[in-house]
Amino acid sequence: MSSAVSTRVSRAARAVIAERGAEKSWPDKFLDRVFPSRLAREIEVAEAHIRSGRFQRSLSALAGASSVLAGAEVAYEHYRGSYGQQIMYTPPILGGAMTIAGIWGAFSRRAAQTVLPWTSAITLLDGIIGFIFHIRGIARKPGGWRLPITNIIMGPPIFAPLLFGVSAYLGLVASFLRRETAPVIEKRKPRILSLCSDQIEAHHPWTMELREGRFQKHLAVATAVGTFCTGAEALYSHYKNNFRYLAQWTPVIVSPLLIGSAVATLRSPKAARTWLPAMSAVAIVNGGIGFFYHARGVLRRPGGMKKPLYNIVYGPPVFAPLLFAACGTIGLLASLMRREK
Repeated sequence: MSSAVSTRVSRAARAVIAERGAEKSWPDKFLDRVFPSRLAREIEVAEAHIRSGRFQRSLSALAGASSVLAGAEVAYEHYRGSYGQQIMYTPPILGGAMTIAGIWGAFSRRAAQTVLPWTSAITLLDGIIGFIFHIRGIARKPGGWRLPITNIIMGPPIFAPLLFGVSAYLGLVASFLRRETAPVIEKRKPRILSLCSDQIEAHHPWTMELREGRFQKHLAVATAVGTFCTGAEALYSHYKNNFRYLAQWTPVIVSPLLIGSAVATLRSPKAARTWLPAMSAVAIVNGGIGFFYHARGVLRRPGGMKKPLYNIVYGPPVFAPLLFAACGTIGLLASLMRREK
């Protein structure tokens, strides 16, 4: 980044830094004490970019990276089901499309405002349709909903399609944001909004709040919903294994704590600055540890890495803990956002 651009970005960030002022949370004070002043200042500027809604490239790249994990997870889960229905091919295909759209959006502003939102919307719709199909699959098992616990545990993972939509949700949000080098007040509308008239835009101020970084409550709700889905998946997946390891209880315990802090954020700005970032950080660390345990479980299967594809498909879901960490990442982003007007 050139010195001229750096100066312009720094000046743009000062408005948000000044706005926050004395309301620094304990994570901010911790960073100020631990890191050198120059590095702490850079972190503060990066946080100001996020709080002003100027992190489109970063979130697009994050959406693309998470799509790789979600697409791979769904691909081998459906492989277990032998792709019995043609609609089971759509998540891996759309996962690849989301990866391309996310990475493309990180490098191209036009792609972030055209290709990324439409790809994200279609992928999110596919996740909802998949959720309906999984519910129907449980209902068709012997006993149906008269044996809910047994059939939810032994049937298709009911919340997995909704988790597949997490990356699509991030991509959809990214399409409304501004680029990192954009000024605080940007006159040009994004291409996706130019399709709407000024009258329609006036009736939907939430789109402008997204662009200004004022969607903390929105992200808090997304954190609570995503964490509930991942926590439920971890609960009945680890129940199948009879909670053989004590570490398998940790996502079940962390999930309600993160959900509680996200719900508390809806009413309390103080909770958004304290409990939410703390619980989100715990969820991210827990997801990383879970990924290590699941990868170790794959390596410990007969054949180990001599049969990598077979053991990844039929071993513990290796990428599932990272989806739990993704919910923690959304919660961490929510703690950095500004509240809606």
